[in-house]
Amino acid sequence: MNYWSLPISLAVVLVLVTLFYVRGWLRLRSERPDTTSPWRIAAFGGGLLVLLIATGSPLAVLDHQLLSIHMVQHILLMSVAPALLLLGAPVLTLAHGLPTRFVRGVAGFFLRWAPVRAVERILFPPIFCWSIASATVVGWHVPALFELAAGSHAWHEIQQANFFVAGILFWWPVIRPWPSVSGRAGWSVPLYLFLATLPCDALSAFLAFADRVVYRPYILAPHFVGISPLEDQQWAGVLMWVCITFIYMVPAMIITVRILSPAEARIPESGIIRPAVDMHPTAIADSSSG
Repeated sequence: MNYWSLPISLAVVLVLVTLFYVRGWLRLRSERPDTTSPWRIAAFGGGLLVLLIATGSPLAVLDHQLLSIHMVQHILLMSVAPALLLLGAPVLTLAHGLPTRFVRGVAGFFLRWAPVRAVERILFPPIFCWSIASATVVGWHVPALFELAAGSHAWHEIQQANFFVAGILFWWPVIRPWPSVSGRAGWSVPLYLFLATLPCDALSAFLAFADRVVYRPYILAPHFVGISPLEDQQWAGVLMWVCITFIYMVPAMIITVRILSPAEARIPESGIIRPAVDMHPTAIADSSSG
């Protein structure tokens, strides 16, 4: 049995994104060396690798058999891959890697379109990003919705896409990649990250301490690793609590240290590329050669 399986459409998208990103990074490297660094391309590549592991590796098969594996997959899709991709400054880099005609024409028109600008103002405020992420985590773990995704390939793909998009929205106010407004991270960011752990803590505690199996598909699924469905559920709760706490609290502590540091004003923001921060995506093409 081949445990590695990736949909052709997703594979094509990942390959194209990789090629355009590398092209854009190399162009930026030659034109504006101060706006790029090797760790950005490493972070973006790591994000694509995590996305590949979550959707095409044995995790994509075993998540139907073990809730603990499903939890690992959801953490990778929502908390790890989006953060790494945003750390790679994807908007700026891809704008330099995509064909100039596309950036000036299709992308430029789309980004200048009034409804798109209105949606942009709605999507990126921290309260909206936090709400969407929390609703996604809690909502898909309601037994009825969980079992809907478990029993339907189409709904399972929708669930995975929802996790990933919600993760992008969640990390955007924290990492603030270009074209976000520059500036130092304030106390709202650690608070934002702390509050984000609360829905996950409640869900993980419920799964870890429940005296029955919450999701019926895992009662009938084969458990070839020698653990019962209830033990598997308890491990899923523990994994969620430990991983989410670590993933959210580490950047919160780093940002707190930077805020308290007297040298904060001299530390550049890791998520923002300052030299291009005042440029609109449609203006990037004007400075590129094709």
